[in-house]
Amino acid sequence: MGYDLQAVIGGEEVLRAGARELPAARLVPIGQGLALMPMTDELFDSVADGGDDRAMDFWRLPAGFAKTLADWSTAGPLAYVEAEYFGGAGEQTAVVWDGGATALGPLHEPEGRPTLPEGSPISQALRRLGAVAGAREDEFTAVGLDRHRSVEDWVA
Repeated sequence: MGYDLQAVIGGEEVLRAGARELPAARLVPIGQGLALMPMTDELFDSVADGGDDRAMDFWRLPAGFAKTLADWSTAGPLAYVEAEYFGGAGEQTAVVWDGGATALGPLHEPEGRPTLPEGSPISQALRRLGAVAGAREDEFTAVGLDRHRSVEDWVA
């Protein structure tokens, strides 16, 4: 079974305020006061500036939208995360903006590389957003990112 996620994550109010200008945006509350805005095809098309530049080597983050997210982060920290796994193997990448500037990353964990002691890129990003891990779970699980397997599942 696979896992596929491309999304903006941040405080629910920060994301809601920014997303007001994006009719294609869908917000999903996750946990610990955070919300997720899946990078659907519709959202991608609405925020892409027509160029084929991708920001920071992310697969689904248009360069122009990275600047928008940095601007939104003046109201509170935001992360953009990507994860793709199939049959237990995969990779993930994350970046956090805060105060209008990059605050963490981009961090990349390529396929086949063991997770660092400080945690996966997404767990580190979530920690920077204020998520707290439980005794037997990382931040990824603590906020409920394990609930759905794909971007489409989050929207449904």
